[in-house]
Amino acid sequence: MLWPTDLSPGSQAASAYVDMLASRFDAQVHLLYVATDFNEYDHIYGDANTKAMVKLQEKERARIEEKINNICQNDLSGCPVQIKHIVTGDPAREILEAAETLKVDLIVMATQGWGDESAGPRFFGSTTEKVVRNAKIPVFTIKPGKAVEDRKQNL
Repeated sequence: MLWPTDLSPGSQAASAYVDMLASRFDAQVHLLYVATDFNEYDHIYGDANTKAMVKLQEKERARIEEKINNICQNDLSGCPVQIKHIVTGDPAREILEAAETLKVDLIVMATQGWGDESAGPRFFGSTTEKVVRNAKIPVFTIKPGKAVEDRKQNL
Protein backbone atom coordinates (compact mmCIF):
# COMPACT_ATOMS: atom_id res chain seq x y z
CA MET A 1 0.00 0.00 0.00
CA LEU A 2 1.17 3.52 -0.76
CA TRP A 3 0.46 6.38 1.63
CA PRO A 4 1.43 9.71 0.12
CA THR A 5 1.45 12.51 2.67
CA ASP A 6 2.43 16.16 2.66
CA LEU A 7 2.59 15.98 6.48
CA SER A 8 -0.33 18.39 6.82
CA PRO A 9 -2.92 17.73 9.53
CA GLY A 10 -5.40 16.89 6.77
CA SER A 11 -3.18 14.35 5.08
CA GLN A 12 -2.39 12.69 8.40
CA ALA A 13 -6.07 11.84 8.76
CA ALA A 14 -5.26 8.80 6.64
CA SER A 15 -2.77 7.41 9.17
CA ALA A 16 -5.36 5.54 11.24
CA TYR A 17 -6.68 3.85 8.11
CA VAL A 18 -3.21 3.01 6.84
CA ASP A 19 -2.32 1.51 10.22
CA MET A 20 -5.57 -0.47 10.43
CA LEU A 21 -5.37 -1.81 6.87
CA ALA A 22 -1.69 -2.71 7.18
CA SER A 23 -2.14 -4.59 10.43
CA ARG A 24 -5.33 -6.32 9.33
CA PHE A 25 -3.92 -7.49 5.99
CA ASP A 26 -0.27 -7.80 7.01
CA ALA A 27 0.53 -5.25 4.32
CA GLN A 28 3.71 -3.43 3.51
CA VAL A 29 3.35 0.36 3.75
CA HIS A 30 5.26 2.69 1.49
CA LEU A 31 5.10 6.17 2.99
CA LEU A 32 5.82 8.77 0.29
CA TYR A 33 6.66 12.43 0.75
CA VAL A 34 7.17 14.60 -2.31
CA ALA A 35 9.50 17.43 -1.36
CA THR A 36 9.60 20.80 -3.01
CA ASP A 37 12.39 21.13 -5.53
CA PHE A 38 13.89 24.45 -4.46
CA ASN A 39 15.82 24.66 -7.72
CA GLU A 40 12.51 25.50 -9.43
CA TYR A 41 12.35 28.72 -7.44
CA ASP A 42 15.92 29.99 -7.74
CA HIS A 43 14.98 32.29 -10.63
CA ILE A 44 12.55 34.18 -8.39
CA TYR A 45 15.44 35.54 -6.37
CA GLY A 46 17.76 35.91 -9.31
CA ASP A 47 20.23 33.18 -10.03
CA ALA A 48 20.63 31.69 -6.58
CA ASN A 49 23.86 30.22 -5.35
CA THR A 50 23.80 26.53 -6.31
CA LYS A 51 25.57 25.49 -3.10
CA ALA A 52 23.02 27.40 -1.04
CA MET A 53 20.14 25.72 -2.87
CA VAL A 54 21.67 22.26 -2.30
CA LYS A 55 22.19 23.05 1.38
CA LEU A 56 18.58 24.28 1.70
CA GLN A 57 17.31 21.09 0.02
CA GLU A 58 19.43 18.92 2.37
CA LYS A 59 18.16 20.81 5.42
CA GLU A 60 14.56 20.36 4.28
CA ARG A 61 15.14 16.63 3.65
CA ALA A 62 16.56 16.14 7.17
CA ARG A 63 13.54 17.94 8.67
CA ILE A 64 11.14 15.77 6.64
CA GLU A 65 12.97 12.54 7.55
CA GLU A 66 12.62 13.37 11.23
CA LYS A 67 8.88 14.05 10.87
CA ILE A 68 8.35 10.86 8.86
CA ASN A 69 10.25 8.79 11.43
CA ASN A 70 7.99 10.21 14.17
CA ILE A 71 4.87 9.37 12.16
CA CYS A 72 6.06 5.82 11.54
CA GLN A 73 6.90 5.33 15.20
CA ASN A 74 3.76 6.95 16.65
CA ASP A 75 0.99 6.49 14.06
CA LEU A 76 1.92 3.29 12.21
CA SER A 77 2.68 0.97 15.10
CA GLY A 78 0.49 -1.78 13.63
CA CYS A 79 2.27 -1.80 10.27
CA PRO A 80 4.49 -4.85 9.88
CA VAL A 81 6.72 -3.21 7.25
CA GLN A 82 7.22 0.51 6.67
CA ILE A 83 9.32 1.81 3.82
CA LYS A 84 9.94 5.55 3.60
CA HIS A 85 10.43 7.40 0.33
CA ILE A 86 11.31 11.08 -0.08
CA VAL A 87 11.39 12.35 -3.64
CA THR A 88 11.22 15.74 -5.32
CA GLY A 89 8.94 16.74 -8.16
CA ASP A 90 5.29 17.18 -9.00
CA PRO A 91 3.28 15.45 -6.23
CA ALA A 92 0.60 13.80 -8.40
CA ARG A 93 3.11 12.61 -10.97
CA GLU A 94 5.45 11.24 -8.30
CA ILE A 95 2.60 9.46 -6.49
CA LEU A 96 1.41 7.78 -9.69
CA GLU A 97 4.94 6.84 -10.67
CA ALA A 98 5.67 5.41 -7.21
CA ALA A 99 2.47 3.35 -7.28
CA GLU A 100 3.50 1.82 -10.59
CA THR A 101 7.20 1.36 -9.77
CA LEU A 102 6.56 -0.12 -6.32
CA LYS A 103 3.74 -2.30 -7.67
CA VAL A 104 1.41 -1.45 -4.80
CA ASP A 105 -2.20 -2.63 -4.78
CA LEU A 106 -3.75 0.41 -3.12
CA ILE A 107 -3.14 4.12 -2.61
CA VAL A 108 -4.49 5.54 0.65
CA MET A 109 -4.58 9.32 0.90
CA ALA A 110 -6.54 12.20 2.34
CA THR A 111 -8.89 14.14 0.09
CA GLN A 112 -6.93 17.31 0.87
CA GLY A 113 -3.52 18.26 2.22
CA TRP A 114 -1.97 21.71 2.56
CA GLY A 115 -3.35 22.86 -0.78
CA ASP A 116 -4.56 26.25 -1.89
CA GLU A 117 -7.47 27.38 0.26
CA SER A 118 -8.03 30.42 -1.98
CA ALA A 119 -9.52 28.04 -4.55
CA GLY A 120 -12.58 27.76 -2.32
CA PRO A 121 -14.16 24.69 -0.78
CA ARG A 122 -13.62 21.57 -2.84
CA PHE A 123 -14.01 17.93 -1.98
CA PHE A 124 -10.68 16.92 -3.52
CA GLY A 125 -7.47 18.87 -3.44
CA SER A 126 -5.74 19.19 -6.81
CA THR A 127 -3.17 16.45 -6.13
CA THR A 128 -5.77 13.96 -4.91
CA GLU A 129 -7.99 14.72 -7.87
CA LYS A 130 -5.15 14.05 -10.34
CA VAL A 131 -4.25 10.81 -8.57
CA VAL A 132 -7.86 9.56 -8.45
CA ARG A 133 -8.39 10.39 -12.12
CA ASN A 134 -5.17 8.79 -13.34
CA ALA A 135 -4.38 5.90 -11.00
CA LYS A 136 -4.45 2.40 -12.46
CA ILE A 137 -5.19 0.93 -9.03
CA PRO A 138 -7.81 1.72 -6.36
CA VAL A 139 -7.40 4.95 -4.40
CA PHE A 140 -8.93 4.97 -0.93
CA THR A 141 -9.56 8.60 0.04
CA ILE A 142 -10.17 9.87 3.55
CA LYS A 143 -11.86 13.18 4.23
CA PRO A 144 -10.08 14.99 7.08
CA GLY A 145 -12.05 16.40 9.95
CA LYS A 146 -14.01 15.49 13.02
CA ALA A 147 -15.62 12.46 11.37
CA VAL A 148 -12.17 10.93 10.93
CA GLU A 149 -11.32 11.53 14.59
CA ASP A 150 -14.59 9.83 15.58
CA ARG A 151 -13.87 6.86 13.28
CA LYS A 152 -10.33 6.42 14.62
CA GLN A 153 -11.83 5.39 17.94
CA ASN A 154 -13.99 2.74 16.27
CA LEU A 155 -11.34 1.15 14.03
